[in-house]
Amino acid sequence: MRKAFYAFLEIIETLIVAFVVVFIIRSYIMQPFLVWGSSMAPTFLSGDYILIDELSLYFREPKRGEVVVFHHPPNSSTYFIKRIIGLPNEKVLIKDNKITIFNSQHPNGFVLEEKYLSPNVITEVRQEKSKEFVLGPDEYFVLGDNRQFSYDSRDWGVLKRKDIAGIAKLRLWPLKSFRVFAAPSY
Repeated sequence: MRKAFYAFLEIIETLIVAFVVVFIIRSYIMQPFLVWGSSMAPTFLSGDYILIDELSLYFREPKRGEVVVFHHPPNSSTYFIKRIIGLPNEKVLIKDNKITIFNSQHPNGFVLEEKYLSPNVITEVRQEKSKEFVLGPDEYFVLGDNRQFSYDSRDWGVLKRKDIAGIAKLRLWPLKSFRVFAAPSY
C-alpha cells in the first residue's frame, strides 16, 4: 500500500513539474500561433502554424524586417502578424510605390529594398498619393507582405512596443513548408 502511495505522489509531482515547465515556456519563451488571413502571403499563409519567440524581446528590441505577432492596437484581444518596416524615432514616407526611411543615420532618407516581396507588390497609401508617418520612441510601423490586402499601420497607425507579443521564428505546419525565419539584411 505504501509503495502505491509513493508511486502516486511521484506521478503527481512529475505532472506538476511538467505543467510548470510548459507554463514557463509558453508564457516567456515560445508560443504557438495559428496564422489566419492572407495579409502576409506568400511568406505566411492562412492555416500556417508558427512558433513565436518571446524571450528575445526581454533582451533586445525588434529589428527592421522581422515578422512580429502583436495585439491589434484598437482591440487587444485580437492578434495580428506583420513585418516591421519603421523603427522608433524614424520617419516613414510612402510615395510612388516606395518606402523611404529617415533616421539619424540617414537624415536624407534611404529607399527600403524589400527583396522578400513579390515584384508585382504595390505599396501605396489608400486614397492618397503619399503619406508620412513619424514614429515616437516606442513606436513601430508595420506592413503585411500582401500589401493590397493588408490591414496595417497605413490604416490604424503606429504599433506600440508594449503590444508586440513575439517574433515569428519557425513555421511548423504544413510540414512541407517547415522553415526557420530571420530578419532580412538591408
